[in-house]
Amino acid sequence: MSNNTNSTREEQAAKIMAAPEKYKICHGCDSIVANSAKICPACHSYRFNNSLNEIIDHAETLASREQTTVKPEDLY
Repeated sequence: MSNNTNSTREEQAAKIMAAPEKYKICHGCDSIVANSAKICPACHSYRFNNSLNEIIDHAETLASREQTTVKPEDLY
């Protein structure tokens, strides 16, 4: 993975950690999604974790590792 990708993931994690109330964790695929989402855009699950502390911890973890989820643009 390039340093640019790491930087982008770290920047996104910092944004999430600064305002965890705007996000939630998908129980289906562990993605962090906007709090306004009714279903996960990645896996279509509808169960979420809204714990602010867990969102912060999870964002920090995701920023420090490579992406493992498949994004829609990866399928084309």
